[in-house]
Amino acid sequence: MNAFRFRRAAIAVTAAAVLPLALTACGGDDSSSNAAADKAESSAPAEEKSSAAETPVAAGSPFGPGCAAVPEDGAGSFDGMAQDPVATAASNNPALSTLVTAVKKAGLVDTLNNAENITVFAPTNDAFAKLPKADLDKVLADKEMLTNILTYHVVGEKLTPSQLESGAYDTLQKSTLTTEGSGEDYTVNGTSKVVCGNVPTANATVYIVDTVLMPKS
Repeated sequence: MNAFRFRRAAIAVTAAAVLPLALTACGGDDSSSNAAADKAESSAPAEEKSSAAETPVAAGSPFGPGCAAVPEDGAGSFDGMAQDPVATAASNNPALSTLVTAVKKAGLVDTLNNAENITVFAPTNDAFAKLPKADLDKVLADKEMLTNILTYHVVGEKLTPSQLESGAYDTLQKSTLTTEGSGEDYTVNGTSKVVCGNVPTANATVYIVDTVLMPKS
Protein backbone atom coordinates (compact mmCIF):
# COMPACT_ATOMS: atom_id res chain seq x y z
CA MET A 1 0.00 0.00 0.00
CA ASN A 2 2.80 2.45 0.83
CA ALA A 3 4.45 1.70 -2.51
CA PHE A 4 1.16 2.36 -4.31
CA ARG A 5 0.75 5.73 -2.57
CA PHE A 6 4.30 6.63 -3.38
CA ARG A 7 3.71 5.95 -7.12
CA ARG A 8 0.54 8.08 -7.12
CA ALA A 9 2.41 10.94 -5.48
CA ALA A 10 5.24 10.69 -8.00
CA ILE A 11 2.80 10.76 -10.92
CA ALA A 12 1.03 13.81 -9.49
CA VAL A 13 4.32 15.65 -9.06
CA THR A 14 5.42 14.78 -12.60
CA ALA A 15 2.10 15.92 -14.07
CA ALA A 16 2.27 19.17 -12.15
CA ALA A 17 5.76 19.82 -13.51
CA VAL A 18 4.95 18.89 -17.11
CA LEU A 19 1.64 20.75 -17.45
CA PRO A 20 3.07 24.31 -17.25
CA LEU A 21 5.74 23.35 -19.78
CA ALA A 22 3.13 22.01 -22.16
CA LEU A 23 1.04 25.17 -21.86
CA THR A 24 4.12 27.31 -22.47
CA ALA A 25 5.03 25.31 -25.58
CA CYS A 26 1.48 25.75 -26.89
CA GLY A 27 1.70 29.48 -26.22
CA GLY A 28 -1.19 29.52 -23.81
CA ASP A 29 0.01 32.60 -21.88
CA ASP A 30 3.08 33.75 -23.85
CA SER A 31 2.00 36.51 -26.24
CA SER A 32 5.52 37.01 -27.62
CA SER A 33 5.69 33.31 -28.60
CA ASN A 34 2.32 33.71 -30.33
CA ALA A 35 3.58 36.74 -32.25
CA ALA A 36 6.73 34.95 -33.34
CA ALA A 37 4.80 31.86 -34.41
CA ASP A 38 2.20 33.93 -36.28
CA LYS A 39 4.96 35.85 -38.05
CA ALA A 40 6.76 32.67 -39.07
CA GLU A 41 3.54 31.07 -40.33
CA SER A 42 2.40 34.12 -42.27
CA SER A 43 5.73 35.08 -43.84
CA ALA A 44 6.66 31.71 -45.33
CA PRO A 45 3.41 31.17 -47.27
CA ALA A 46 3.49 34.81 -48.42
CA GLU A 47 6.94 34.33 -49.90
CA GLU A 48 5.88 31.11 -51.61
CA LYS A 49 2.69 32.70 -52.91
CA SER A 50 4.59 35.76 -54.16
CA SER A 51 7.08 33.58 -55.99
CA ALA A 52 4.33 31.50 -57.57
CA ALA A 53 2.43 34.60 -58.65
CA GLU A 54 5.45 36.36 -60.14
CA THR A 55 6.68 33.46 -62.28
CA PRO A 56 3.87 33.35 -64.87
CA VAL A 57 3.70 37.15 -65.07
CA ALA A 58 7.41 37.37 -65.85
CA ALA A 59 7.16 34.53 -68.34
CA GLY A 60 4.28 36.25 -70.16
CA SER A 61 5.64 39.78 -70.15
CA PRO A 62 6.49 41.79 -73.28
CA PHE A 63 10.21 41.86 -74.05
CA GLY A 64 12.73 43.55 -76.33
CA PRO A 65 14.40 46.95 -76.73
CA GLY A 66 11.49 48.36 -78.71
CA CYS A 67 9.19 47.99 -75.71
CA ALA A 68 10.75 51.13 -74.26
CA ALA A 69 8.87 53.17 -76.89
CA VAL A 70 5.49 51.92 -75.66
CA PRO A 71 3.70 54.48 -73.44
CA GLU A 72 3.76 53.66 -69.73
CA ASP A 73 0.07 54.41 -69.24
CA GLY A 74 -3.11 55.13 -71.15
CA ALA A 75 -4.72 53.28 -74.06
CA GLY A 76 -1.38 52.83 -75.84
CA SER A 77 0.34 51.18 -72.86
CA PHE A 78 0.63 47.42 -72.49
CA ASP A 79 -2.24 47.39 -70.01
CA GLY A 80 -4.32 49.57 -72.30
CA MET A 81 -3.61 47.49 -75.41
CA ALA A 82 -4.60 44.33 -73.55
CA GLN A 83 -8.14 45.69 -73.19
CA ASP A 84 -8.75 46.32 -76.92
CA PRO A 85 -8.91 44.13 -80.03
CA VAL A 86 -5.72 44.23 -82.05
CA ALA A 87 -6.47 46.88 -84.70
CA THR A 88 -7.84 49.25 -82.08
CA ALA A 89 -4.92 48.51 -79.76
CA ALA A 90 -2.43 49.26 -82.55
CA SER A 91 -4.14 52.57 -83.28
CA ASN A 92 -3.30 53.70 -79.75
CA ASN A 93 0.41 52.94 -80.16
CA PRO A 94 2.29 55.86 -81.78
CA ALA A 95 5.01 53.55 -83.15
CA LEU A 96 2.45 51.70 -85.29
CA SER A 97 0.67 54.63 -86.95
CA THR A 98 1.79 53.74 -90.51
CA LEU A 99 0.58 50.18 -90.03
CA VAL A 100 -2.77 51.46 -88.79
CA THR A 101 -3.08 53.70 -91.86
CA ALA A 102 -2.36 50.70 -94.09
CA VAL A 103 -4.90 48.51 -92.26
CA LYS A 104 -7.58 51.18 -92.69
CA LYS A 105 -6.80 51.61 -96.41
CA ALA A 106 -7.07 47.85 -96.90
CA GLY A 107 -10.39 47.72 -95.03
CA LEU A 108 -9.05 45.18 -92.55
CA VAL A 109 -9.94 46.88 -89.26
CA ASP A 110 -13.07 44.79 -88.63
CA THR A 111 -11.41 41.62 -89.92
CA LEU A 112 -8.57 41.92 -87.42
CA ASN A 113 -10.72 43.13 -84.54
CA ASN A 114 -13.22 40.31 -84.94
CA ALA A 115 -10.68 37.51 -85.40
CA GLU A 116 -10.02 35.21 -82.45
CA ASN A 117 -6.68 34.02 -81.08
CA ILE A 118 -4.34 35.34 -83.76
CA THR A 119 -0.74 36.50 -83.87
CA VAL A 120 0.14 39.74 -85.61
CA PHE A 121 3.68 40.63 -86.65
CA ALA A 122 3.36 44.41 -86.60
CA PRO A 123 5.92 46.51 -88.52
CA THR A 124 6.94 49.77 -86.87
CA ASN A 125 6.86 53.13 -88.60
CA ASP A 126 10.62 52.76 -89.08
CA ALA A 127 10.04 49.41 -90.77
CA PHE A 128 7.78 51.01 -93.35
CA ALA A 129 10.28 53.86 -93.73
CA LYS A 130 12.86 51.32 -94.96
CA LEU A 131 10.78 50.91 -98.11
CA PRO A 132 11.47 53.40 -100.93
CA LYS A 133 8.79 56.08 -100.75
CA ALA A 134 7.62 55.41 -104.30
CA ASP A 135 7.15 51.72 -103.50
CA LEU A 136 5.32 52.46 -100.26
CA ASP A 137 3.01 54.94 -101.99
CA LYS A 138 2.30 52.37 -104.70
CA VAL A 139 1.43 49.69 -102.14
CA LEU A 140 -0.81 52.02 -100.14
CA ALA A 141 -2.68 52.93 -103.33
CA ASP A 142 -3.26 49.32 -104.37
CA LYS A 143 -5.82 47.72 -102.04
CA GLU A 144 -5.30 44.19 -103.35
CA MET A 145 -1.52 44.35 -103.00
CA LEU A 146 -1.80 46.01 -99.60
CA THR A 147 -4.22 43.35 -98.35
CA ASN A 148 -1.88 40.64 -99.63
CA ILE A 149 1.05 42.10 -97.67
CA LEU A 150 -0.85 42.86 -94.45
CA THR A 151 -2.54 39.46 -94.19
CA TYR A 152 0.89 37.88 -94.59
CA HIS A 153 1.71 39.40 -91.20
CA VAL A 154 -1.12 37.49 -89.47
CA VAL A 155 -1.04 33.88 -88.22
CA GLY A 156 -4.28 32.17 -87.24
CA GLU A 157 -3.17 31.13 -83.75
CA LYS A 158 -1.57 32.75 -80.74
CA LEU A 159 2.15 32.02 -80.77
CA THR A 160 4.24 31.97 -77.61
CA PRO A 161 7.91 32.98 -77.62
CA SER A 162 8.91 29.32 -77.29
CA GLN A 163 6.99 28.54 -80.49
CA LEU A 164 9.04 31.17 -82.30
CA GLU A 165 12.30 29.35 -81.54
CA SER A 166 11.98 27.32 -84.72
CA GLY A 167 8.77 27.18 -86.68
CA ALA A 168 6.89 27.62 -89.94
CA TYR A 169 3.37 29.03 -89.76
CA ASP A 170 0.56 29.51 -92.26
CA THR A 171 -0.63 33.09 -92.59
CA LEU A 172 -4.01 34.56 -93.46
CA GLN A 173 -2.49 35.35 -96.84
CA LYS A 174 -2.25 31.57 -97.39
CA SER A 175 1.52 31.32 -97.54
CA THR A 176 4.07 30.49 -94.86
CA LEU A 177 6.44 32.54 -92.74
CA THR A 178 9.27 31.17 -90.62
CA THR A 179 10.58 32.13 -87.21
CA GLU A 180 13.73 31.36 -85.26
CA GLY A 181 15.62 32.49 -82.18
CA SER A 182 15.72 32.06 -78.42
CA GLY A 183 15.47 34.02 -75.19
CA GLU A 184 14.48 37.51 -76.26
CA ASP A 185 16.13 37.40 -79.69
CA TYR A 186 13.86 36.32 -82.57
CA THR A 187 13.66 36.91 -86.30
CA VAL A 188 10.92 36.35 -88.85
CA ASN A 189 11.91 35.05 -92.29
CA GLY A 190 15.53 35.42 -91.23
CA THR A 191 15.63 39.20 -91.64
CA SER A 192 12.84 40.92 -89.71
CA LYS A 193 13.81 41.24 -86.05
CA VAL A 194 11.30 41.19 -83.20
CA VAL A 195 11.92 44.45 -81.31
CA CYS A 196 9.07 44.12 -78.83
CA GLY A 197 7.52 40.71 -78.44
CA ASN A 198 4.67 38.96 -76.66
CA VAL A 199 2.42 42.03 -76.45
CA PRO A 200 -1.12 41.02 -75.47
CA THR A 201 -4.31 42.49 -76.91
CA ALA A 202 -7.88 41.35 -76.30
CA ASN A 203 -7.83 38.90 -79.22
CA ALA A 204 -4.21 38.61 -80.34
CA THR A 205 -0.56 38.36 -79.42
CA VAL A 206 1.55 41.01 -81.13
CA TYR A 207 5.22 40.84 -82.07
CA ILE A 208 6.45 44.24 -83.20
CA VAL A 209 9.06 43.85 -85.97
CA ASP A 210 11.62 46.16 -87.57
CA THR A 211 11.10 45.12 -91.22
CA VAL A 212 7.98 44.73 -93.35
CA LEU A 213 7.42 41.09 -94.33
CA MET A 214 6.93 40.41 -98.03
CA PRO A 215 5.08 37.29 -99.19
CA LYS A 216 6.80 35.19 -101.82
CA SER A 217 3.72 35.19 -104.02
